[in-house]
Amino acid sequence: MSEISDTTMMLAVDLDGTLLNSDMLLETFWNAASKDWGSAIKAVRSLSKGKAALKAELTDASDVDVTTLPYNSDVLDYIASWKSGGGKVALVTATNQSLADQIAAHLGVFDAVHGSSDSINLKGPNKAEFLAKTYGDVGFAYMGDTDADLPVWQAATKIVTVNAHKALRIKAESLGKDITHLGRDTVDIKPYLKALRPHQWVKNILVFVPIFLAHQLDMATLFLGIMAFMAFSLIASSVYVINDLLDLDADRAHPRKCQRPFAAGSVPMRHGTGMAAGLLGAGAVLSLLVGPVFLLVLALYFAATTGYSFYFKRRMVIDICVLSGLYTMRIIAGGVAAGVVISVWLLAFSVFFFFALAAIKRQGELVDNAKAGKLAPSGRGYRVDDLAIVSQMSIASGYVSVMVLALYINSPSVSLLYANPPVLWGICLVLLFWLSWVAMVTHRGEMHDDPIVYAVKDRISRVCGFLIVGFVLLASIAV
Repeated sequence: MSEISDTTMMLAVDLDGTLLNSDMLLETFWNAASKDWGSAIKAVRSLSKGKAALKAELTDASDVDVTTLPYNSDVLDYIASWKSGGGKVALVTATNQSLADQIAAHLGVFDAVHGSSDSINLKGPNKAEFLAKTYGDVGFAYMGDTDADLPVWQAATKIVTVNAHKALRIKAESLGKDITHLGRDTVDIKPYLKALRPHQWVKNILVFVPIFLAHQLDMATLFLGIMAFMAFSLIASSVYVINDLLDLDADRAHPRKCQRPFAAGSVPMRHGTGMAAGLLGAGAVLSLLVGPVFLLVLALYFAATTGYSFYFKRRMVIDICVLSGLYTMRIIAGGVAAGVVISVWLLAFSVFFFFALAAIKRQGELVDNAKAGKLAPSGRGYRVDDLAIVSQMSIASGYVSVMVLALYINSPSVSLLYANPPVLWGICLVLLFWLSWVAMVTHRGEMHDDPIVYAVKDRISRVCGFLIVGFVLLASIAV
């Protein structure tokens, strides 16, 4: 980092992508959409009056918590170094003036704040003209990150790039001015993969359940199951991306979820919007290859998950019912994809069993909030004093699912599929143990955000899974 000896020079700092590892236009849009989708759409309509008007409308429709935004520590360190040498710093951003003022007040490091008004978008040539007029007599250094900043750098005395790609760095260097590069010039792919939540794809194995239970293990049927699994994974990842964009404030306030790529700012929000659309399109194409009925089921799944992200997850009990239904829809989709008739027993078991797991998920959140001293989880319809009831819901529903399984084992249809049905009673014992075990783990605050993901990683849960598979195999062998 080069030193600046002329302390009369103003350091002008951009916000989006520079000081902030995010984009305030998208922050305000998704924040507004998370609270009232209609208000977000209404704000977008104001784009006909110009981008500045859009930003003003979204600012009014949202309430972004500026204290939890992902600020760039390298930029803050540079600002601190600049000020320690006697220099002054201004925040100059295309973000609406109101939000810029809030951010500046929170950080407390700026000597001046300049943002967009309702009619002027302070970006590109507009920003260059403003800075030249305001600070041109003493000169100014400018920190930016995109090609839109090139006109500003042209007018600046000193250039500071932040996480600029190689091509932009070359363009900035060609201006022949004092220049400093901060951050990396390459893209780290890991946060993008993390945003897809591939570990959550384990849930989509449920599409194989109807196939295995019907004992239709021929290659053609298994291939359809694999296609269904891949389609569900793509659609699910698109929903995870949308959900993360809607849940930014809540995730940033959470001890673990704050590390999610969009909340932490490791993946630009504009990329997230494109990722969601691309994943959804790819999943739809793959679903159509499986069959039109499967595509319809997946469309209903997407509609339900989107409804959950925008509305249902904030409604107590309803959110648990919807989550349970989403798990069951995976089983239904597997049956549709493979052409397997799903029994009423399987549907009844899945509804109660997954209701229990969904309640455990909420119970885990409440336990975390109780430990943190929060009265209510952000963005949810529960309070900490609901913990006992939610716990009872999970245990009761889990035990009822085991009872349904026990009744199924005694039904006439089982003898047609298994040579030794009494062995299946071992599954009931294992499930009773596992559900009780998970209830205790959650009560102690040791549950992962999702109980199914926890089960995959937990050694005892894996042993229970192997035992269940073992009982199924033994029941299939004639004695």
